[in-house]
Amino acid sequence: MAPNVYFKPLSGFLDRNSCFEAVLKALKPDLEEFGQGEIVGIKATIGESKESRFIKPQLIKLLVQRLKLEKAKPFVFDNNVIYKGMRQNAVDHLNLAYQKGFSPQELGCPFIIADSVFGTDSQAIKVKFKNLKEIKAPSLIGVLDNLVVASHVTGHMLAGYAASIKNVGMGMASRAGKQMQHSSVKPHIIKDNCVICGCCIEICPVNAISAKDDKAFIDSSVCLGCGECLSACKFNAVSINWQGDANILAERTAEYACAILSRIKRKIFLNFAFDITKECDCLAGNDPKIVQDCGIFASRDILALDKACFDILSVDKDAFAEEQKTRTHLHQFNYAKEIGLGSLEYNLIRL
Repeated sequence: MAPNVYFKPLSGFLDRNSCFEAVLKALKPDLEEFGQGEIVGIKATIGESKESRFIKPQLIKLLVQRLKLEKAKPFVFDNNVIYKGMRQNAVDHLNLAYQKGFSPQELGCPFIIADSVFGTDSQAIKVKFKNLKEIKAPSLIGVLDNLVVASHVTGHMLAGYAASIKNVGMGMASRAGKQMQHSSVKPHIIKDNCVICGCCIEICPVNAISAKDDKAFIDSSVCLGCGECLSACKFNAVSINWQGDANILAERTAEYACAILSRIKRKIFLNFAFDITKECDCLAGNDPKIVQDCGIFASRDILALDKACFDILSVDKDAFAEEQKTRTHLHQFNYAKEIGLGSLEYNLIRL
């Protein structure tokens, strides 16, 4: 039987809080499984310092309150990142979270950084996938029984489309795990387009880019493959082998998600499909929206959820493939089904 995906559309008379309350009401039987005294992790991300298009703490608070009605003990968490910004270490990360309203006082529960102060809590877990034989994730993954994943749907510079699979596979990996996933993506400079403006040099988190012969030069032996230079360049001077590199990244992220979720007993996934931008929340700044606000989706099947959300958003225009001609996100869906991450079929229930 195809898994259920609940969908509550946003409308002119329905605000986001009311929309989410309708979704939480539909999820009541699922949330009741998080019983009295159960510790429940809520995976969410706050975006970078200048980013305002993220899931607001007021919405997360509604989820916290609903879990507390079941006498559960929720907490909100995220991991540190590999690129430059205020989320490279837990001190700056937490200060930014509190500035954005993700404080214990506002949420009604703790907000923690799961992979330690410097992102060094990274346990190796053996797996048997095509691309990976081990993953690296915080020790929390080995002990957490209950998980709710709250994902802001966006575009993505490499994958084209990002939602729950990315939030788990990339977002719940340790910093070492994130680097492992990106290691196949090695951008290079198109010299004829480069004006040596310095943007890519400044943004590179590992100083892999330098000026050479009046052009930018990427040292592939140092490069993480994070793709920050791709987004920073305004002259189309940074190129990636989309057909090969991006697909491998998409596969590895699906493998990470599959491995992580296999270790957690009870899981619910939420996609918030509004304020959808061309790039993901990892980038500082506010990109323009690429599609109209849609609504909130929920399911116990991560793949069915992401696929249903994508299908609804792409009815009129596949905005996620505008510059991603190889359709990496669709490749990830098919690969995710192949490795048992979830179902491409679903039963859409409109609320």
